[in-house]
Amino acid sequence: MHPRTCPRAFGLTISAGAAALGVLVAAPTGAAAPAACPAPGPAAAQTSGSGARCSAISDAGGAAAAYGLDGTASANAAPTSLSLAIAQNGGTANSNSTALSGPAAIAIGPGAAVTTTGVRPGLSIGVAGPGATVAVTGVSTPTCSGGFAFAGDFQTWQGCFSQR
Repeated sequence: MHPRTCPRAFGLTISAGAAALGVLVAAPTGAAAPAACPAPGPAAAQTSGSGARCSAISDAGGAAAAYGLDGTASANAAPTSLSLAIAQNGGTANSNSTALSGPAAIAIGPGAAVTTTGVRPGLSIGVAGPGATVAVTGVSTPTCSGGFAFAGDFQTWQGCFSQR
């Protein structure tokens, strides 16, 4: 295989996932008020109401943010890391990061579940549509199942895609 084929294929996969995310985010949602939990620096935030819940915890030098829009999201960030979790319309998103990592978890739709973990330097993203499950561990190949799901992990240089 040509040495440039793998990075191009990975880039194409990320582009396709971003386009699909745009379509899913544009989908109509319930009338629940959003729950926003930004936690920059040494901070903690937690809120809930009308089916939307979020929590975020960050150490000094890190930043975590979680947003629940009729869903449940949690983000935890260690020093020198970033963590993002977004859950919409019944999804559940969890993101945890350690030094120099930046995982993002996005769960959109009923039964959507994403767990991303940053354990090495690098970014990672997991996106799940209704009924799908995504897991990014940072040490093994990400897994995608159960519906539309996408993951890309620059910690392991691997990813996954599921259309069902």
